[in-house]
Amino acid sequence: MENAVQELADRLNLALEARPFENLGPQKTKAGWTIRVFMPGARNITLVDLKTGKPLGEMKQAHPHGLFVLNTRRKACPVYRMNVEQSDGSSWSCLDTYQFAERTYTDFPCDSATLYKTMGAQLCQAETNSGPIEGVRFAVYAPNARSVSVIGDFNQWDGRRHPMSSSEDGIWRLFVPDLKAGDRYKFELKDAREHMLPHKADPYGFQCTQYPDFHSVVVDHSTYQWQDTAWQQRPLKDPRRQPMCIYEVHAGSWRMRDGQPLTFRQLADELIPYLIDMNFTHVEFMPVSEYPFDGSWGYQPIGLFAPTSRFGSPDDFKYLVDQCHQNGIGVIVDWVPAHFPSDTHGLARFDGTPLYEYEDPQRGWHPDWNSFIYDFGRYTVCDFLISSAMIWLEHFHVDGIRVDAVASMLYLDYSREEGEWTPNVDGGNHNYEAIAFVRRFNETVYGRFPNAMTIAEESTAFDGVTRPVFANGLGFGFKWNMGWMHDSLEYMKRDPVYRRHHHGELTFSMVYGFNENFVLPLSHDEVVHGKGSILDRMPGDEWQQAANLRAYYAFMYAHPGKKLNFMGNELAQGLEWNHRSQLDWYLLEYPRHKGVQSLFRDLNRLYREQPAMHELDCEPEGFRWINHDDAERSVYSLVRFSQGSGKPVVAIVNLTPTPQSHYRLGVPEAGYYDILLNTDSTFYGGSNYDIGHGHNSQEEPCDGLPHSLEVTLPPLAAIFLQPR
Repeated sequence: MENAVQELADRLNLALEARPFENLGPQKTKAGWTIRVFMPGARNITLVDLKTGKPLGEMKQAHPHGLFVLNTRRKACPVYRMNVEQSDGSSWSCLDTYQFAERTYTDFPCDSATLYKTMGAQLCQAETNSGPIEGVRFAVYAPNARSVSVIGDFNQWDGRRHPMSSSEDGIWRLFVPDLKAGDRYKFELKDAREHMLPHKADPYGFQCTQYPDFHSVVVDHSTYQWQDTAWQQRPLKDPRRQPMCIYEVHAGSWRMRDGQPLTFRQLADELIPYLIDMNFTHVEFMPVSEYPFDGSWGYQPIGLFAPTSRFGSPDDFKYLVDQCHQNGIGVIVDWVPAHFPSDTHGLARFDGTPLYEYEDPQRGWHPDWNSFIYDFGRYTVCDFLISSAMIWLEHFHVDGIRVDAVASMLYLDYSREEGEWTPNVDGGNHNYEAIAFVRRFNETVYGRFPNAMTIAEESTAFDGVTRPVFANGLGFGFKWNMGWMHDSLEYMKRDPVYRRHHHGELTFSMVYGFNENFVLPLSHDEVVHGKGSILDRMPGDEWQQAANLRAYYAFMYAHPGKKLNFMGNELAQGLEWNHRSQLDWYLLEYPRHKGVQSLFRDLNRLYREQPAMHELDCEPEGFRWINHDDAERSVYSLVRFSQGSGKPVVAIVNLTPTPQSHYRLGVPEAGYYDILLNTDSTFYGGSNYDIGHGHNSQEEPCDGLPHSLEVTLPPLAAIFLQPR
C-alpha cells in the first residue's frame, strides 16, 4: 500500500498522471468513500459539504508531495468544497475538479466541421445533487502525449494541479469548476519520453493574449446580441451577377490614433462611413485570426479560431461585422490553411510528434515562408481546418473567405527545385490530399452557408478552380486573376512611346477571361517588398503618372471581373505600404490625390449602378472588344452588356499622352451617347481636354458593328459612354 501511495504521489508530482479520475476525487469503497486530493504546497485541507455547508472533515496528508486523503462513511457521493491553507500562510476555497468525472464527459453536440463546439475551452455546467456547477470543460487532441495538464491563473500555472484525462480517441479532457470567461490558460504536455514540451496555446482557443505570454483566454460566444437579422435573411442571389468592389484592409495600419492602431470598434466608427462614401460593396480584412508576429501581417497565424486581440475582443470584432452588415457592406476575411509558423507555443510538434504537419520535410516545410505545411492526409487536420473556417461564418457572420496561397497547397513542387519534392502516386506534382481537402472545404461552406462565398488566391493555370466540385472542379466561388494583374502592371509601367510594341499585354487576359469566375486584384502584394506603390509604377512626370493611374483604374473597372483594391490605392500613394504606419491621408490635401480618390468613388458608383458593368462579369455574353488591335495609337475600346434591359456601356482608353481627334469606333446600337465618365476631367485632376458632352451615332459600319461614333480621346485617359 505504501508503494502504491509513493508511486501515485511521484506520478502526480512529476505531472505524469494520465488517468487522474482512477485515483483522485471520491473513490467508492466498501465502507463508504475515500477522497484523495493532490495539492502541492498545502498544509491543511478541510472539506465542506456543498449542499449542507457542514464540514466533511479535515484531510490527512498521505504524502509530503501534497497528497491528502479523507475517508467518509457516507452512502451518497458527496459534493464538496475545499478550504485550503498553504504552507506560506495563504488560504483559499475551491471545488475539487476530480469529483466531476462522469457528469462532464459527454461531448457537446457537433460534427467534424464544427469542432469548435466541443474542443478547446467550453463554458458549461456540471449537474450534481447539489445543483448545477458552472465551469469550463477543456478538451485538447494530443494522442502521442504521455500526459497533459491544463494550467492557468487558477492553479498558479502549475501542471501538477490539474492533470487531464486521456481517452482512446486521443483527446484529453477535464472539467474545471468555477472558471469563467476571461480566465487565461494553456496546456502543459509531456511527450512519450516524458520530456516537458513548451507550454502550448489552445489550438481551438477563441482568444489569445499578446507577446510575450500568448495565453489562451476563455470566451463566452453567447453574450453578443447580433442586430444584422435583415442582412442574414436577405434573398439568396448569385454573387457572380452582383456588383463586387472590394476594399482590402490591414486593420493595423488603415488609420491610427496617437500612434496606435484603431480598435475593431473604432474601425466600425471610422472605416464604415468611409466605405459608404467611397461606394465599396465589400471590405476584405487581411488575416485577423490571431498571429504572433506583426511583420507577417497575419499570414503566419496560430489562433485560427480567434480574432487577434491586438484590436479588441471577439465581441468587438463581431460588432465591426455587425455594423458593416447594418450598413449594407459585406465582410470577407483572409484565411490561411496552407501553412503555420514554428513558434513553440503553436501547433509545431504539438504533442512531441508532427501532429498537424507532414513529417517529411519535402512535404511538411515551406522554404519560402519558413513555416510548416499542414498534413492534408489526416482527417483530424482537415477537420481542424474546416472547423476553423466554419467558426468565422457561424460565430462571426462573415460573408466570404478568401483562401491564401492555394497554389502552394495544390502542387507538391511549389517553390521547390528538382530533387526537393516527392511525386504523387501517379508520378505527378499534384497534392491529391490537398485537392480533396479544398473540395471538401468548398462543399462544406456552400452546403451550410448558401449566401457565403469563397475566393481563391491561385496563381497558376490549374483547371477548374471555380468549377463546381460535382463537375470535378475545386468548387471556389471566385479566383483572383493574377495573370491580368501581372500583365496589366507590366504594360502600364512602360513608357507610352513603347506601348504599341506590347499591345497584347492588356488584351491577353480576355483569351481566358471567362475560364473562371475572376476577381481583378490590385492587392497588398503589389505595394510591398520594393515594388513601390501603384502610382510609382506609372511612367512620366507627376501629371502623366496621375493620368496613367486614372486611365488604368478605369480600364480595370471596364474589364470583366469583380474588383479588389488595397487600401491606399484610392489615394494614389507615392510610397509603398508600411504596416507600421497609417496611410498617407495628408495626400488628400493635394488636388491630384483628391482627384484620384474622387475617381474611385465614381468608378465604384458607376460599376454598382450600371448593370452592364457587373451583371455578366463572369459570362462572355457581357463583353465584346470593339477594337483591340489599335496598337499604333495604343487605344483600347470595348463594350459591356447587361443580362436584362440595362443599356450597354462603351469604354475607350487612350494610353498615350497624345489626344486622338476624329477617332471612329463602332457601337452596338444607334442613338445619342452620353459621356458617363471621363478620367481627364478637372474634377479628377485631369487636363479637361475638350471632348464635348456626348455624340450622335452614325449609320456608318465600323469595327464589325452597324453604327459608329466619331469621338475625341483625351490624353492618357478613359471615357465611358452610354446610349441615352
